[in-house]
Amino acid sequence: MSVVINTNSAATSAAYNLSNTNVNLQKSLSRLSSGYRINNSSDDAGGLAVSMKMSAAIRRTDATSANVGNAISFLQTQDGVMKTADKVLNRLSELATLSLDVTKTTDDRALYNREFSALKDQLVAMEDEAFNGISLFSVDPALVTSGEASLTVLTSEDGATQSVDISKANIGFINETTLDLTDITTYTGAEAAVAAVRTGIENLAQLRAQNGAEQSRLSFSADMLAVNKTNLEAANSRIIDVDVASESTQLARYNILQQAGTAMLAQANQATQSILRLLQ
Repeated sequence: MSVVINTNSAATSAAYNLSNTNVNLQKSLSRLSSGYRINNSSDDAGGLAVSMKMSAAIRRTDATSANVGNAISFLQTQDGVMKTADKVLNRLSELATLSLDVTKTTDDRALYNREFSALKDQLVAMEDEAFNGISLFSVDPALVTSGEASLTVLTSEDGATQSVDISKANIGFINETTLDLTDITTYTGAEAAVAAVRTGIENLAQLRAQNGAEQSRLSFSADMLAVNKTNLEAANSRIIDVDVASESTQLARYNILQQAGTAMLAQANQATQSILRLLQ
């Protein structure tokens, strides 16, 4: 190997290796300080693209879960109103039965009818109950039949591929078909009221059963969303999160290489000093 002054190949090689070590050391420090394996698109272009899609899916899943939870609250509020309506109907049935007492006078039945009429008005008022401005009930049977009285709840983060329809129950039948024509001031009217209220209770029971079925289905949908989110987060973590134990080992390695590279660059720079002895 020739001895030259202008070119120090050993120093150039040592400087190149030291530069690469410094770059890797900075990357390692950046990963450990941020907690992410990918801090720049150049770190892993493909992995970053996949992670971005997964992160968006996780956010959509969170939003969908919130929507499903609100739909469950809607149904729970609806069921609470129907539970109160059930109590009202039971009291109406009781009043109508009391009016069937043969020992009751017309005046007595008129007294029972006052409370009976007031409770009917309360049932009518329940039809206007709403949840965040959205009506809980539909009083138009035609809308119920056509399906326009239902609300569609998306249960998947990727759009309308999965959904559940929840009903805006029709409690208007209580007044439209039965109690509007019912009066318990007479024995005959009380008999008709007992039959009408019994029918109302049976129909209300069916509505509450439908409500419960819809709540149950939405609860399972919420569970599935929670499972999907957990798995998406785990998959995304494997792509973008740094393995602290492994990266700490790499940091120690690069620190040693940096110290060794600095020492070797100094040695390479000193190597040309021996040429001076040849010139003396």
